[in-house]
Amino acid sequence: MARLLVLRSAPYHRSSLSAAAAATSSRSASFPRLSRRHLPSLLRVPVRAVESSSGATKQEEAPLAAGEAQEPLPAAPAFVVEELGWGTQLAVKLKMLVAPPWKRVRKGSVLTMTLRGEISDQLKTRFSSGLSLPQICENFEKAAYDPRISGIYLHIEPLSCGWGKAEEIRRHIVDFKKSGKFVVGYMPVGGEKEYYLASACAELYAPPSAYVALYGLTIQQTFLRGVLEKVGVQPEIQRIGRYKSAGDQLGRKSMSNEVKEMLGALLDNIYGNWLDTVSSTHGKKKEEIEEFVNSGVYQVERLKKEGWITDLLYDDQVMTMLKERVGQNDKKSLRMIDYSKYSRVRKSTLGIGGGGDLIAVIRASGSITRTRSGLSVSSSGIIAEQLIKKIRTVRESEKYKAVILRIDSPGGDALASDLMWREIRLLAESKPVVASMSDVAASGGYYMAMAAPVIVAEKLTLTGSIGVITGKFILQKLYERIDFNKEILSRGRYAELNAADQRLLRPDEAELFEKSAQNAYASFRDKAAMSRSMSIDQMETVAQGRVWSGQDAASRGLVDSLGGFSQALAIAKQRAKIPQDKKVRLVEISKASPTLPEILSGIGGSILGVDRVVKGVLQDVTSLNGVQARMDGILFERLENMPGENQLFLLVKEITNYFG
Repeated sequence: MARLLVLRSAPYHRSSLSAAAAATSSRSASFPRLSRRHLPSLLRVPVRAVESSSGATKQEEAPLAAGEAQEPLPAAPAFVVEELGWGTQLAVKLKMLVAPPWKRVRKGSVLTMTLRGEISDQLKTRFSSGLSLPQICENFEKAAYDPRISGIYLHIEPLSCGWGKAEEIRRHIVDFKKSGKFVVGYMPVGGEKEYYLASACAELYAPPSAYVALYGLTIQQTFLRGVLEKVGVQPEIQRIGRYKSAGDQLGRKSMSNEVKEMLGALLDNIYGNWLDTVSSTHGKKKEEIEEFVNSGVYQVERLKKEGWITDLLYDDQVMTMLKERVGQNDKKSLRMIDYSKYSRVRKSTLGIGGGGDLIAVIRASGSITRTRSGLSVSSSGIIAEQLIKKIRTVRESEKYKAVILRIDSPGGDALASDLMWREIRLLAESKPVVASMSDVAASGGYYMAMAAPVIVAEKLTLTGSIGVITGKFILQKLYERIDFNKEILSRGRYAELNAADQRLLRPDEAELFEKSAQNAYASFRDKAAMSRSMSIDQMETVAQGRVWSGQDAASRGLVDSLGGFSQALAIAKQRAKIPQDKKVRLVEISKASPTLPEILSGIGGSILGVDRVVKGVLQDVTSLNGVQARMDGILFERLENMPGENQLFLLVKEITNYFG
């Protein structure tokens, strides 16, 4: 009888931190335990600093729980292989026999997955379009020990996700190979990010006419200030933080020196990590890989010759090869199961479902708003009032032993971020909370994460950006140009501060406008200092709106550990006093039910002919009303692979929404 093996995911953990990071990790991994007497202080904004006996300013802290500060974060190998007992093996076979038709998998099947376009960090319903990172990773894990799956055939095409998700997927490819099953990659089109994933496959094929361009990496910023001036629009932007680039595309004509420094450091991190990973994969020196890239690689034949890909084959040729490998020469076509169908197979069917203690998973993905807008759908971002309800439900329940807060957000409304920060702090008083950050957890996204006792990030997660932005448009010249008149009657010295767009701000209004933004920044910075057990002066050196990579954030005390979801799970187990080898059941708190638009979209591909990308833009763009804790760049990232006409169309849409 064939034996079934369980490949249990164990957390990824960096081998070491710098001395400074290690010291920070041991300090900030613990969370200030708050008694009732400390709760009123949380309501004061900003958090106040107090004077020490030496006269130096220090951050007011609640006492730590005994022993927590010295407890090291867990580290474990990527995979632990266990043999299932005979009883479990029998149960698995019976479950497979009685599985409904839509969940059945024929023996000897090859799992096929196409990684292309956007990848959401949220779980998807069966009617939702697009890819889901949790489901991609779970499919790798299930296939690793599913006796019906012979291997994986992975199509990799242009991706719109960030480097954090790419790292998570790559780790799962590497882990899957430890099962002894094959994983074959096929890449007809791709650049550095796609090759980063593809290079983890045991074999990589491309068609002879493939478009594979490895030229290096770029970061771009677009500036509209000159365009707005030509049409008579004057942006009045308050960016608090020397590195805060949100609003620059409206308020500046060129990149500031501080932003160049910040983006240059991020680019160095991403490119350096890419060179390190690819050189390690090929067993070459980093300098050799960089020299190869700098030589201008565009001929796919050269990639084969240099060993970057296995061979040049068309898709049908690869499938014919796989038929021979799995012993299906007598079959007309390769026996396959696709990503969508395999996502319906439950882990419990394979004998690897969790049991025992429950750990809640709360996912927060997208731009942050306080309430649902008219354009919102269930998957259109983080709606604070809804997420707070879920947080309170988990806090009030005694069945959850710990919580993993999974964040993938560039930020948004500062007030909404603060309200969620408060609820996460209260949640952490009742049970262990670990924040796990995906592609980005910056500005409002980091605001949420810093409320957790422990923060885990990928090496290339974009994080930090502790700063705020607010602004309005002065349309005086535009109104004069089109002979439009607007008059306002008001009572109160500053009543027209947000209403009057037909004139310049008075000096006293401009002063109040700036002070309001400064106050919001001080609140954010001071709470970050308290949350991370730093002095305000220490926090100021890493704040100022600067975006850090996960690895740089770790060395500066903004992040406690590097890794993905499995690393966060290991830490959650540790904090909940659950043995690492004990199974737990993950409960997805934020799993959404399909809405009618999603069902129609999944069936018909579009609703009323409205383009999916345009709908996404309309939902993501936030007006400048109110204070925003937002990182720049997410919207314009989407324009990379779109025709020029659509770029112009979306640009007009964006300006229109800002005006609205």
